[in-house]
This record gives sequence, C-alpha cells and structure tokens, in this order.
Amino acid sequence: MSAQLGERTLRVLVVDDHALFRTGLRELLEQEGFKVQEAGDGDAALRLVPSFAPDVVLMDAKMPGMGGIEATRRLRETAPTTAVLMLTGVAADELVLEAVRAGASGYLLKDVELSHITAGIRTVAAGHSTLSPRAARIVIDHIRLSREEEPAVAAPDGDRLTEREREVLALLALGYENAEIGRRLFVSPSTVKNHVSRLLEKLAVENRVQAAMYAVRHRLVEDPALSGYAAARADGARAN
Repeated sequence: MSAQLGERTLRVLVVDDHALFRTGLRELLEQEGFKVQEAGDGDAALRLVPSFAPDVVLMDAKMPGMGGIEATRRLRETAPTTAVLMLTGVAADELVLEAVRAGASGYLLKDVELSHITAGIRTVAAGHSTLSPRAARIVIDHIRLSREEEPAVAAPDGDRLTEREREVLALLALGYENAEIGRRLFVSPSTVKNHVSRLLEKLAVENRVQAAMYAVRHRLVEDPALSGYAAARADGARAN
C-alpha cells in the first residue's frame, strides 16, 4: 500500500517515551515509505510539529511530562490539519473517551500488526477515523449508557443540517466510509466528503467518531445504529 497523500509522501511523527519502541517503529515505517520523525513526550512533539508539519501523529497516551491526551488537545488547537492516531498499550474506558474528546481520529493498541498501523495512518490522514474493536466497544457502550441515563434532548445544532446532511450523518454513524455512503445515496465520494466536512463544522466536532457519538446521543439516528456502528468498526479493523 502507498505511503502517499496525493503526490506527497505522508509525514508521521511518532511520540512515545520508550526510545526502543519509537525508534523501532520509525525504522519500520520508513521501510514502508513514510517520512518519520520521533519525539519522547508531548512537549517535544509540539515543538517539532511546526517545522516537520506531520500529516499524522502517532501518540502514546501515558508519558512523563505532558501526556498524549493533553498533547492531542493542544495539537488540535495549533495544527488542526494534523490528525492524531493514539497508539498505546492500554484501552481503559476513560482513556479512550478522553482521547476521542481531545480530538484523536483513531485509537489502536500497540500489540497490533504493522499493517494495521500503516492502514490506520492512511485512514486518519484521509480524514477518516479508525478504532480498535475494544475502543469501538467502549465508545458505543458510553453512548448507550448516556442514552439510558439522560433524558432525551433536542440536538442544539441538528436543525442546521440539511436533509441530505442528516442522511450522510446517519450512515456515518453506522460506520460506513465515504465510498459506501456515496453508493447508498447515489452520489460521488467527493460529494459525500463535502457533506461530511460541512456537518462536522456545523456540529462543532473534530472527526467522524465524535460526529457519530453526537448523532446517537441527540437522537439524530435511532438506537439500532449503535450495534451497526460497532460491528462495522470491528469489521473494518479486522479487514485492515
């Protein structure tokens, strides 16, 4: 698979406090054709981003000094075009949810194969989201509990969406990518991409995972979307 974004080689910043792990991963990614730099903590990563301009940051969650969650939050503020893919050894419930809230576009565990990491890099660089099956389950369970514990509330920004944007959001919440959404709505993937960009802006969310959470929490899609979204995400993770 290509390490290109259009005609440009993808730039990846590996952020991890374990030098052996990040150096080894850097060498493997460079063999796959990526341009790679590395940083040992969140502070070092934020210093590198302006000059290196990475397309994707592979971010560990727990590090001495500035951890991955806070670094992700600051990175989304200072470099909004850079995607963050959490690559960590723990899938604790609150850690996954904090990462998504901070603006991470994906969450993978370190024990996955290299092919899953490279596929995840390409996925988030293209503006999509990727979750490990365990992380997807945590997100979906959180949405389900929120629905059960909180009274139904109107979506504050839902009425700003066009009918077509609502259709796109419903399919997005079911886990479908742009090509499949386009096939179901009989429009091109580029048209779907434009709809997704507009609805993310209208809903004031960072990525597709947050949009799916918003859609279900505010009843913009029905409850069956929960199991469909989880299954689609798990199937996608296994296919990568």
